[in-house]
Amino acid sequence: MIRLDPATARSSAPPSVPAWALASSGALNDAHSAFQAGAALASLDTLARAQPAWVGAWRQRLALNCAAASMRLAGRSEDAAALRDAWQLCPAGVDPGPAGAIFGAWRQLALQPPTVSADRLAKVAEMLGVAWDDEALADLCTNIEEVAGSRLPAPFAAATIAARVVAMRPDAELFAWWLTDLVLAQSLRWPRPLPLLMAQVFSPAFRAEAGGGKRIRPGEKGFERTVCVALVQAAAEACRLATELSRRAEKLLAVAPKLRAKCAGDVIFLLLNEEAVSGSLRTKNLSRFAARRLFERLQQLDAVRELSGRTSFRLFGL
Repeated sequence: MIRLDPATARSSAPPSVPAWALASSGALNDAHSAFQAGAALASLDTLARAQPAWVGAWRQRLALNCAAASMRLAGRSEDAAALRDAWQLCPAGVDPGPAGAIFGAWRQLALQPPTVSADRLAKVAEMLGVAWDDEALADLCTNIEEVAGSRLPAPFAAATIAARVVAMRPDAELFAWWLTDLVLAQSLRWPRPLPLLMAQVFSPAFRAEAGGGKRIRPGEKGFERTVCVALVQAAAEACRLATELSRRAEKLLAVAPKLRAKCAGDVIFLLLNEEAVSGSLRTKNLSRFAARRLFERLQQLDAVRELSGRTSFRLFGL
């Protein structure tokens, strides 16, 4: 019999961004955009502070989405499936490669509190393929603390730090977007950041003209307003993803009592906390053969999805 914490197993329906905040007619001014972004972030605030059973998988799926968008900015071709493989199929202690390292940076953002230090920023910059000297990173830490501690509204604080990073290093835009979500979390006093804005960088929100045009980069005219518009969309997508994963998690938890495999509870815990889990998972109490049988049973019960589309080296998730 699998025992799960009743407090974690119960969950209420995730919030959604109000329809009026998503509606727009014509060009929005700064005040209108900021107001809509505030409404969207207020909806997301509940999720950012909550601890439902599936929150880990939700955060990691957001990280994957941002990592996939990062590939285009970094001039790489990997999609979400390739990034998932680079991370999940890489043996422990082995370099996951440039794409896997970028995914790892976004995973770290979602897992750790929004604190900064020169050491942490140096490691993240390296994962993102940016090399900065220690003195410059120390100055950047000071800038982040000043911006996050200012009276700037959270979206404007995030936009400000992105603009400063790109002004210091035009080749560090990917690092700038990683920091926007960290500063946003600091300004909103979230316990951990949510990977949000990078996934919107190539969306219509960042186009200078409706239907296309040059992409608006950090520091350019209208960037703060654009960040507000992008945050509305990012929050709406994050809330929709939360609703989807919440339903799938409820189904997984509902079938838990039917599973009698040894350590099935551990596998369920991983599925609720990770974006993907290897179908050949092996632990000290679970053989690969037993894991495969367990995932087959979960598939029969329609409680998990196979994410790779392969017949071998399969990956499963909510």
